[in-house]
Amino acid sequence: MAFILCSPQLQHSHRLVLLLRILCWDPESLSKSIQFYRMGFRPTIHTYKVLFAMNILGHVVILLLLGEAVSQNRRNSKSNSKVPNQGKKTLNPAGEPVPAASNDDTFPVESSSVEDSKDTTVYQLTNSNDDMKLYYLKNTQVTCNDGTTAGFYLREHKGSRRWQIFLEGGWCCYNKETCDSRYKNIRRLMSSSEWPQTRKGSGILSAQSEENPHWWNANTVFIPYCSSDVWSGTSSKSRQGKETAEYAFMGSLIIREVIKDLVPKGIKQAKVVMLSGASAGGTGVLLNIEKVSGLMEQLGADAQVRGLVDSGWFLESKQQRSTECSDTASCTPTDAIKKGLRLWNGVIPEKCRQQFKRGEEWQCFFGHKLYSSLKSPVFVVQWLFDEEQLRVENIQLGSHSLTEHQWTYIQNLGRELKISFQDVPAVFAPACLSHTLITKSNWLEFQVKGTSLSRALQCWDKSLQDTSKNSKASVKGCPFHLIDNCQWPQCNPTCPALLDHTTGQEVSLLQVLMGMGLDLQKVAQELKIEVSHLLGMISNGG
Repeated sequence: MAFILCSPQLQHSHRLVLLLRILCWDPESLSKSIQFYRMGFRPTIHTYKVLFAMNILGHVVILLLLGEAVSQNRRNSKSNSKVPNQGKKTLNPAGEPVPAASNDDTFPVESSSVEDSKDTTVYQLTNSNDDMKLYYLKNTQVTCNDGTTAGFYLREHKGSRRWQIFLEGGWCCYNKETCDSRYKNIRRLMSSSEWPQTRKGSGILSAQSEENPHWWNANTVFIPYCSSDVWSGTSSKSRQGKETAEYAFMGSLIIREVIKDLVPKGIKQAKVVMLSGASAGGTGVLLNIEKVSGLMEQLGADAQVRGLVDSGWFLESKQQRSTECSDTASCTPTDAIKKGLRLWNGVIPEKCRQQFKRGEEWQCFFGHKLYSSLKSPVFVVQWLFDEEQLRVENIQLGSHSLTEHQWTYIQNLGRELKISFQDVPAVFAPACLSHTLITKSNWLEFQVKGTSLSRALQCWDKSLQDTSKNSKASVKGCPFHLIDNCQWPQCNPTCPALLDHTTGQEVSLLQVLMGMGLDLQKVAQELKIEVSHLLGMISNGG
């Protein structure tokens, strides 16, 4: 056929007709055309086979040309359209504007500090299929503090029977003054009105296997914290007195409704459900894990429910303050919980409640008091020198001078936390000054005794296949009870860097302590060592 089409004797118009007849596969008219141009030539069966093949090839060519035309048209359309959110400014971790990059607003999953005084949410722009999508609760009667419907973010992984449900942190409010201040400064922790449609997970919530080796392909649920009650409340607006009637506290009910809404998504077929959380969210895990386990059982799910508590294992304050405290500066965590428990109509695990007399139930908000009453396996992640634990004692490294009493408290804090972990089989406790760990994008870098948290969680996972919660048995060479032995803050070489609060630059612990006026000579005398030895210990972290 090629020699016919390329024949110099063939006029252009006739060549076009012949080509169209080939592409449209018209054997009869094609045969006549061939006869017309090559007298005496009649197509054989082989010719028809060739024509049939050329017909198919022609259709492919036409489809490719059409596809290219459509693609070009779309490109032209996009170049003439407006880019969404083009003028919207975003913030980096330092609160400085950064340029926008794509379509959907999301922000990294980082638990909020206890001391948040203003909303410094870090927004990023992304258009990734790995993002978590926002769903509002079907039960609109279960709300955030301001009455807006609560919800959750979900990233599904089809085929996976592992689920992670993460509770966001952000401390609490416990009276009208603290709740009004919170609503004014960090409204996103009390309302769903400004939640983005998607958000991007980091650390153990990441969908990237490089960042999250063992949980990247699990069904991942992020529940934003908007109830300000340490995930314990059951109080709607209508149940409160006049003073606080404008706020609802329904954290415990939000968790319940989220799990119900996940039933159509396949959570009943789960084999493992890990309830995780950071800061107040970590405490929320301790308070709610048995409820979640019971609800999964009611749904008929054959799933093991386990907990992962990050920076939510607090100790009671040593300071005695006024019982009539009205703000976060004058209230210890114990005072705040006592006041809040009544306001929130808070619920706590029944077995823990039974351990304390009436009026002392607040003690169940502290992990070392609550843990023994739990049946579900729980892994505790806790910095031995947690910045928020220090803050409630009015200790903020680098911001003011350090008294001998405060330095003694810092050292004792690490010791007391170690003691509180004696009966906790699964724990990861680096001797560092920081707050929250599992949602940091560099969480794989931190180690205790040469083992990363990700590895420890994997070892714990293996142990749960055939051991109980109260067993410290571990797979040989695969530890998950990891507590730093050294006594000083930052004595672990993998600790996060300390930052100067004024300049934002990295500083050593020695620089911080000397800048805060610590009498190193006196400390050395108490330890019965030379000052040079003390300096070496601090500089080297041990």
